Amino acid sequence: MHLEVDGAKVAASTGGAGLDRSRPLLALVHGAGMDHTVWAPLARFFARHGWSVLAVDLPGHGGSAGDVAASVDDHARWLHQVVATAGWDRAALVGHSLGSLIALRAAALDPGHVSHLVLVGTAAPMPVHPELLATACAGDRRAVELVVSWSLTRPDHIGGHPTPGMWMTGAGMRLMERIDPKALAADLAACNEHTSAIADAAAVRCAVLVVIGEHDRMTPPAAAGPLLAAFPQATAVVIPGAGHFAMVDRSDALIDSIASFLEVV
Repeated sequence: MHLEVDGAKVAASTGGAGLDRSRPLLALVHGAGMDHTVWAPLARFFARHGWSVLAVDLPGHGGSAGDVAASVDDHARWLHQVVATAGWDRAALVGHSLGSLIALRAAALDPGHVSHLVLVGTAAPMPVHPELLATACAGDRRAVELVVSWSLTRPDHIGGHPTPGMWMTGAGMRLMERIDPKALAADLAACNEHTSAIADAAAVRCAVLVVIGEHDRMTPPAAAGPLLAAFPQATAVVIPGAGHFAMVDRSDALIDSIASFLEVV
């Protein structure tokens, strides 16, 4: 589906079920250089289990128009506008990597309008390796290769997905190659430059779930520790065998963790 925010088209998936304003809204926010398609299994599941789902493409990503936001703060304000434009004054937010910082910032900026917060593959701070950032800023395709390689576990590089024939490395690279290289560079810079995550966590008033991939090399498990300690109340779940792309390599376990947190039956 499409919405319009500040005169620019916003593309989003509803999990194939449309939007039902009698249901609570679950907004899914992707990470750097990606789009809403990374959430496909989660969007389908929750759209059929009591939620209206809005898996958004950030500005300048996927099917969304507009300039890529320069900061996490700009993304967070945009996300609140999307939720309001869709017809809700409150939503549960799920964010991955850059999306986790955006969801967290949105929950801190306007706590009364966020019912639940789920952070997947998160860290505070979230520094980007200098080599990766420089490569992305140069528009070098190796940036995509580095992100995908570091985000999947070593066994994932040679198979391991429950869907026969699914090549996670190739699928990840094809997805990120569809995005303008400038968007990936801007996304990584936004992660690298964001400094308010710890303060944001202290300002959050809703229930929080932090999902950690056991073998995450982009945001290692220990990197979530300072963030967890800053929340007034938070639950942490470690997904065995998962890397940074838990919604891809361990989607069933991620769905189970979020469903339990949201009390989905």
